Amino acid sequence: MTDSPLAHTDAVRDTLTIDHRLALRTAATRLQREFAELFGVETIEKFLYASFNQFASRATVLNFLPLLAERFARQRLQALAKVEGKALTGKPIVLFLCTHNAGRSQMALGWFTHLAGDAAVVWSGGSEPGDEINPVAVQVMAEVGIDIAREYPKPWTEEILQAADVIVTMGCGDSCPIYPGRRYENWELPDPDGESLEVVRTIRDDIEGHVRHLLASLDLPTS
Repeated sequence: MTDSPLAHTDAVRDTLTIDHRLALRTAATRLQREFAELFGVETIEKFLYASFNQFASRATVLNFLPLLAERFARQRLQALAKVEGKALTGKPIVLFLCTHNAGRSQMALGWFTHLAGDAAVVWSGGSEPGDEINPVAVQVMAEVGIDIAREYPKPWTEEILQAADVIVTMGCGDSCPIYPGRRYENWELPDPDGESLEVVRTIRDDIEGHVRHLLASLDLPTS
């Protein structure tokens, strides 16, 4: 594997270290094993490097960049596999979108994962991803036994939007994408950014109610 795809991005040139190079090689090997029957090496590396570039351009903490890139590349490859008809699991894919992917959509992802288990696939994204998950959102979700501390703000991409069966928007306004043939819901929820614990707890509980209603409408059992 060469480093040439990375060398074209100024952000990567500025932040790439020997440790990053080694970690990306290891990540590429894992992804190649996982998707060997679906995609070639070039496609897998393209998605990994593109994901790394996206995070490197705005990251403040650089240590975890290869791990974030691998996780996001894996999600994008899963989405592409569905779009191309190469991996059809029969499970619905639900996508939660907000502006920064740091509060509402992350709490919704946490609730959905907690309640639906492996009965569906759930992703989240933002039109203008933030630098980190809202710590108050992390705290109030932890109060109900749901850990979203390991999540991270990320953008949405074409293959992710195309793969989704249900797209739930929360405050991203005109930037929210519209794709024919998808089920859309818009949840009117205040932005938890800068709000007190009490307010964010209320938002958390409202999101739980919305998620439970969505699961019922999809005929998915709750765990």
